[in-house]
Amino acid sequence: MPALRVTNGNLFVAVAAAILSIAAFAQVTYTVELKETLNGLPLKVETVPNDGVLIVKVTNNGTAKVRCDVRYDASPQPLGRGYLYVDPGKTEQDAFQAKRRWSHVTVAVTCKPKG
Repeated sequence: MPALRVTNGNLFVAVAAAILSIAAFAQVTYTVELKETLNGLPLKVETVPNDGVLIVKVTNNGTAKVRCDVRYDASPQPLGRGYLYVDPGKTEQDAFQAKRRWSHVTVAVTCKPKG
């Protein structure tokens, strides 16, 4: 059996191919629509789409604890619901797992002071 000879060019091509295949595997194939009802609270809401899971992060820039209700609509998958309690100066996150292939997910986040 002939020995495999590795040159700098071959190594570069192999590493580049590996990186591209990882990037293609992790590619997100759905869109996210974010609907926020923050009731004047100083919050930052962001979505982090990944393949098979959608993460919603809420950062509380205020001085009071808040509760955020999160509703996920990824039809034809059943609706998903979650909630977060976010202390002042903290960030909390909620995750929604795919049970079917998504093309679009609508996320509604409604926050109010805890009290």
